[in-house]
Amino acid sequence: MCIPEYARQRTASAACVSNLDADKPQVTGQVLFRQSYPNGKLEALFDLNGFPSGSNQSGRAIHIHKLGDLSNSCDSTGGHYNPFNVNHPRHPGDFGNFYSKEGKIRKYKPNLLATLFGPYSIMGRSIVIHEQEDDMGKGNNKASLENGNAGRRLACCVIGTCNKNLWECSAVFFYISEKYKGFYNFNSFVW
Repeated sequence: MCIPEYARQRTASAACVSNLDADKPQVTGQVLFRQSYPNGKLEALFDLNGFPSGSNQSGRAIHIHKLGDLSNSCDSTGGHYNPFNVNHPRHPGDFGNFYSKEGKIRKYKPNLLATLFGPYSIMGRSIVIHEQEDDMGKGNNKASLENGNAGRRLACCVIGTCNKNLWECSAVFFYISEKYKGFYNFNSFVW
């Protein structure tokens, strides 16, 4: 079977916005995904801003949730995406904990269990950034096995198709910012 060029690799984007709870961090940014068809592993770039700065900041759990419904802000995204009915943290969209530095999360994650293809695709679902750390299923209660006791929802976004150039530009930015830390102020760049 001949697979057309456009179907050989899929990129997806999710532009995240805050839940707009005035007393919580105002989180914005995007999460990008890329995967080669049909059996490539999913990769993700997380670029999120608006977390409190300073030391002693706890991690933030980030998960894929079942619905891409933002009609009631992040509260309408449903529970964790769990198509195989397994305990947390083995859901395909359990990304673990992320720690901010200077109010930002910049992270590349390869070899993810989720997929952009087939009946278990994450396309059209949501990403939720939580208020607390994920206990990774070790909290000795029912909620721990369902959602990692990650707390309230700070921000969310819906996963949708994007131009592959968005991934390529962001990947270059990640590489340069890691390689030349402290030499440039990348916040002043316009992409």
